[in-house]
Amino acid sequence: MIDLSDCRTTPLTALHERLGAKIVPFAGYAMPLNYPPGILKEHLHCRARAGLFDVSHMGQISVVSPDGPKAALAALERVMPVDLAGLAEGRQRYGLLTDPAGGIRDDLMAAHLPDRVLLVVNAANKSRDFAHVATALPKLRVKMLEDRALIALQGPEAERVLAGLAPEAAAMRFMDVRVLDLGGTEAIVSRSGYTGEDGYEISVPADAAEALAERLLADEAVEPVGLGARDTLRLEAGLCLHGNDIGPDTTPVEAGLTWAIQKVRRSGGAREGGFPGARRILAELAEGTRRLRVGLLPEGRAPVRGHTPLYAAETGGAKIGEVTSGGFGPSLGRPVAMGYVPAELAEPGTTLWAEVRGKRLPITTAATPFVPNTYKR
Repeated sequence: MIDLSDCRTTPLTALHERLGAKIVPFAGYAMPLNYPPGILKEHLHCRARAGLFDVSHMGQISVVSPDGPKAALAALERVMPVDLAGLAEGRQRYGLLTDPAGGIRDDLMAAHLPDRVLLVVNAANKSRDFAHVATALPKLRVKMLEDRALIALQGPEAERVLAGLAPEAAAMRFMDVRVLDLGGTEAIVSRSGYTGEDGYEISVPADAAEALAERLLADEAVEPVGLGARDTLRLEAGLCLHGNDIGPDTTPVEAGLTWAIQKVRRSGGAREGGFPGARRILAELAEGTRRLRVGLLPEGRAPVRGHTPLYAAETGGAKIGEVTSGGFGPSLGRPVAMGYVPAELAEPGTTLWAEVRGKRLPITTAATPFVPNTYKR
C-alpha cells in the first residue's frame, strides 16, 4: 500500500478520490496518477477532445514592485536570461532560473499582469525558487500564493468549453494571460499548457477550485487526466521535465532551449548578460557545446526509460550519453525518448545503441516534437 501520510493535498484531492483516481506521492503531494480509464485512454482523450488536469502542486509566486510590474520584470532579468522587460501586459513567457555555473535551477512561466508578475514554478523547486528570488531581489515584494489552485484544461475542445464560461477566452492567443470571470469566480487564465495541445491554465482561489472543476467536467468533452498521461503528452511534445531532462547539471544551450534566451540578452544585445552563469551560457551560444539534448526513437515496441546508457556502436566502446525521459507514445503507437549525446552525434537520423537489461538495442536520434503542437497563434 502506498504511504501518503506525509503528503500534502490539493484543493481537488476530494474530487480525485470521488472520481476513483489512483493517488500516488509526487513532489511532496498526493496526486492522481490516473483514473479508471487508464493512462492510454486519458492521453488519447486529451489529444482528441479535452482533458482536465490538477496542477495545484505547482508553485504560484507573486512578484510586486512599488514602481509597477514593468520594474518587477526588469529586476527579474537579474536572475533569468530572458527578455522580461520587453514582455507586454497580458502576455506570458517561458523562462529559466540559472545558477552561477550556467545550470538550470528551474524552468517556469512569467506572466505580466496589470498589477504584478506571476511566476508559475515546478512543485519540487518552489520553496527554493521563492527563497532564491526573494534573496536576490530584496527590493521586490515576493509572496508564495498558498491559497490558490491551478487547473489545466487541454485539448482541441478546450476553447469551446472554457468560452462557455467566459466568451473572451476564445479570442486569446498562445501565451496570452487575462483575468476572467468564470461563472462568478475571478480567475487568472493563460492560454498555455504542457501537453503540446491548445488549452488553458487557470489559477483560482482554492475554495473555488472544486466547483469550477466540476463545471468543466460536466461538459461531455472533458475527462479528468492524471500525472501519467501528463507525462506521456509532454514527452510526445518534446517538452523538458526539470529533474529529468534539465537541471543544475545542464545549461540552456545543452538542453536546446536557446530559443528561450532572446536576442537582447545574448552577446551584442542591448541587455547582454547580467544573469547567473552568463559567462558560460554566452560562450556556449557563440561557440557551441559538447553535448546536446535530442529526441530518440527506439526500434521495436519496448520503451527505453530514463537513465538508460547510450553507445555509439552495437558492441564495445564507452558510454557516450544517456536517456533522460522515455516511455510509450500513445499517439504514435511506439516508444519515444529524449536524452543527451555528443554534439557530433546529434544530427537527426543518427543510429545509436541503448543498453537495456544488458542488451544493446538500436535507437535513432530525431527532431522534436514527436507530435506537432496545436497552439493557437
